[in-house]
Order: sequence, then C-alpha cells, then structure tokens
Amino acid sequence: MTAKHVAVLMGGWSAEREVSLNSGKPCADAAERRGYRVTRVDVQRDIATVLSALKPDVALNVLHGRPGEDGTLQGMLEVIGIPYTHSGVLASSLAMQKDLAKIMLKAAGVPVPEGMVVSRHDAAKQHLLERPYVIKPIAEGSSVGVFIVTEKHEHPPQELFREDWAFGEQVLCERYIPGKELTCAVMGDKALGVIEIVPKVAFYDYEAKYAPGGSEHVLPAKILPKVYQEVRRLALHAHQALACRGVTRADFRYDDRSEGTEGLACLEVNTQPGMTETSLVPELAAHAGVTFDELVQWMIEDASLNR
Repeated sequence: MTAKHVAVLMGGWSAEREVSLNSGKPCADAAERRGYRVTRVDVQRDIATVLSALKPDVALNVLHGRPGEDGTLQGMLEVIGIPYTHSGVLASSLAMQKDLAKIMLKAAGVPVPEGMVVSRHDAAKQHLLERPYVIKPIAEGSSVGVFIVTEKHEHPPQELFREDWAFGEQVLCERYIPGKELTCAVMGDKALGVIEIVPKVAFYDYEAKYAPGGSEHVLPAKILPKVYQEVRRLALHAHQALACRGVTRADFRYDDRSEGTEGLACLEVNTQPGMTETSLVPELAAHAGVTFDELVQWMIEDASLNR
C-alpha cells in the first residue's frame, strides 16, 4: 500500500511565522514516524502553484495567523481539491475575527467578556472602558499586539498611534477579568481536559506562551469539579457553534471570586492551535492518553474537503 503523501504547511508571513515553523517541524517528524511520505512546505505567496505541482493527498495545516488561519488558505485548498486538516473556510474566518466570533458565541449561550470595537486611534486617545481593561487586535493570535490597561496607566497605550502599527485599524476593547487563565482543547467531538496557565510574567503574552519556562501549566486545573466540567462543556459548545472541525482550543478567564461557574468567560476559539514542544494541545492530548504522534496521525486521517 502506497504511503499517503502529506504536505506539512508551515511558516507563512504572519506575525506568528516563527511559531508556525516551530510547530511544523515536530509535526512533520511525527508524520514521518507514522509512515507517511512528507513534504515540508514553507508557505509563500506561490503556495497554490507549489501544491498544484506537489499534488499531496493531504495538507497538514500548521500555519498560524493569516493566511492559514482565517479561511484564505482553506478556500484555496477547496478550489484545488486537496483535503486539509482543522476547520473549514467559514469556521476559520469566523473564529479569526474575534468581534464576530463573540457575537456567535454569545448567541449560542457561551459567556464572553463585555467589550466594543473601536479605531486604534480612538483607543489611544482616552480610556473607553473603566480600568482595568484589555485592548487587542481583532484578528491576531499568540497575544500579539495585546495590552492590559490597569489603574496605574494614566493614558492608554500610545503604541496604537504608531505609523508602523501592523495589526489592523480597528481593535477590540474588553473588560479585564481577574482570576485564572484556563484552556481546553476539543478533538473531533470530544472535549479534552482543562489546563490552568500560570504565567511567570504579568500576563500570558507571546513570551509566556512560547519561551521554555515562560509559564506553568497545571493539569488538571485546580478548580471546582463543576467549573472544570463547565469549561469542557463550553469549549465543545463553542467549537460546534462556530462550525469548527478537527482540533481547536478554547481560552477562558475565570473570576474565582464569583459563585459557581458565573465567573467564566470565553476569550476566543483557536482553530489552528500551536503544536510546539511547549504547546497546550499536545499536553492535553497526552493527558487523555493520546501521544503526540497519534495526535498528528489523527489530524491527518481526519482531513477532508467541504469542512
């Protein structure tokens, strides 16, 4: 039986390029260990031509940010007819656009933080929410371009005025939720465990996410059992509400001063979660008894068109 040919798509040109490259290598290595014929592709703007020539059986999408996470790459793969991993065009586009995703999640009964979409210049002129609050790009990941504005900040972040600001003309301002940072992965139709992330810095920023020792992962999270199960339920519900497929990861804040599960809020659903050595999804899968190699194989075999 001929080995399935897998093109591992990594790199790209988003702000998360390095993270994608660091995710792509172990995924490609794992696919080779599972017996697949693997081609490693550093995605450039000629990707449609490259893949049309390669004609792989499956595209293992390990891109983060645009164009791999926002539906653009997914649409191209649909057009040229190459089955691919993770979510499809609509779910990818919707989840990447945080303001629209919040509307859908709220309508589905998934609690989300209160907030508003404003121009970056307006957000830089004056405090538009009571402090503390969070300012974040609408369509970036890995905490790129995120600011936490506290009572100590007399003025909003002036970086938003910069001419070389690369994260969009509109930003999302949200109420800051104190307490715990929680995350839960979904694999197909099953929610995995819940991790509490304890960053070694002020908040779970890019450095805390990807630098070894940047944060402590507590698995299972030390929260009440009913809160733990509610996070799992909400993660699966969010996955389904946005019509996601394959593997996703939902991030939450939990104000543990609140009674029961009332302090939970879903920040976002990641349709292309990291797969580096310090990433959360492989850790959650391992806790569920799924090795890294088995996880990669599952994603490859789950690939399809019309996702």
